[in-house]
Amino acid sequence: MFLEFDGQGPAYAQLTRALKASILNGRLKANTRLPSTRALAQEVGMSRITALAAYEQLRAEGFVYVRVGAGSYVSNLQASPPLRLLKGEPIAAPSRYAKRARTQRDPLLTRRHHGLRLNMQYGEPMTQPALSTIWARELAHAAVYTPLERGDPQGLFALREQICRYLALRRGVDAHPNHVLIINGAQQAYALTARVLLNEGDAAVMEEPHYFGMWQSFAAHGANLLPVRTDREGLVCAELPMQAPRLICVTPSHQFPSGPTMSLSRRLELLRYAEARQSWILEDDYDSEFRFDSQPLAALRSLDDADRVIYVGTFSKTLFGSMRLGYMVLPAALRQDFINAKYLADICNPVIEQAALAHFMESGGFERHLRQMGRTLKARREVLINGLRRYAGERIQIADSHAGMHVVVWLRDYDHTQLEALIDYAHERGLGLYPIAPHYHARPATPGLLLGYCGLSSLELQEAAQLFGTCLDATDAKMICTSMESLPLRRHSG
Repeated sequence: MFLEFDGQGPAYAQLTRALKASILNGRLKANTRLPSTRALAQEVGMSRITALAAYEQLRAEGFVYVRVGAGSYVSNLQASPPLRLLKGEPIAAPSRYAKRARTQRDPLLTRRHHGLRLNMQYGEPMTQPALSTIWARELAHAAVYTPLERGDPQGLFALREQICRYLALRRGVDAHPNHVLIINGAQQAYALTARVLLNEGDAAVMEEPHYFGMWQSFAAHGANLLPVRTDREGLVCAELPMQAPRLICVTPSHQFPSGPTMSLSRRLELLRYAEARQSWILEDDYDSEFRFDSQPLAALRSLDDADRVIYVGTFSKTLFGSMRLGYMVLPAALRQDFINAKYLADICNPVIEQAALAHFMESGGFERHLRQMGRTLKARREVLINGLRRYAGERIQIADSHAGMHVVVWLRDYDHTQLEALIDYAHERGLGLYPIAPHYHARPATPGLLLGYCGLSSLELQEAAQLFGTCLDATDAKMICTSMESLPLRRHSG
């Protein structure tokens, strides 16, 4: 008898699992007589007691039955052989949602250069080694003083209270803790918003360009997504659809990924539009904490007299990526619906982590961290921009933006195929570059790059800029050679 042992645990347990696997995968058919315990023990090199214990366990679980005087037999567990799904074997999408989600998620989109030393990954926060020690201390403190019962689906009140104080100080948002919902980050905010506000086919306006994670979430839900152009003042409100969309998604403080801040006149225009058409606005206040050359405008939510704005913030960009805590400030009319959706999604967030974050904010540690992080990011940004200007020069155009954790660079004389060749060439030399095109519904005429600078030191950023210039030189040379080879040959008469 062929049996496969996994080498884990006592001998009788291994034998039991091996026999069970042979029965389930059909190698041992129903009503097949099993060897006697003595014969099985000799065959597999175990004691008879071990074989007897395995048979007893299989009998207790119903995998075998005993005929008095005739031995042990495989039970008739099913009329036909079991259906075996081979690893990786595709099946039809089990639901409409699953079918749509299959076309959306690309887990390698932002991880294509994972492991490169000069990886200009965007969307990841700056790593501060001291923060790990601080956070460990906060968690230890919270673990001692936090009740162990399950938490409130809306979130720990102490954390909601600290978030309200933070928003009033930094973003001009006057919020009450009862209108704050603690979530697992911005991505859960999108999912909850889709569940609460949208049915399949409902219209939702998205900025063009946009954050692809937001687009993917609403597309998988089945929304009818309507891209609306952005310019140097943010969303072009004059191009909003005449027929009222159910939802309008914006990043007004720092348009992601292109960078502009929505002007005050556009903000007021958008709010009037939403109020007149009874649309809801999802305001993702993306990395609004980090502005380097100008004072930020107050959040869109702070101007919202009609209570139509759903405000979303997250700590994963200001602390660290594994910090899966964020928050929503909800219109009064939607508050209970969002709490219900949150409860049905995962009941609540981890209470000890919420308590640790609340204490970190109350003690002033969070504000000190933000100030230090802002100074460091500003310095790194200047190093990168100066390096790009020095080594890439007039071949690129650096987008005008005064906030955030990445720089947008447009390549004047490239097409998208040539940009991909540049990205591949840079990867071979240890430099990770990321195109901006995945954030567009319709690919932009001019190709561009998103260059994140949070994960690299100032020295590394200077090296990255120099290597970027070198890669441009090599790619330009290849383009010139290719162009010359494509020219027709001319014949000269002697």
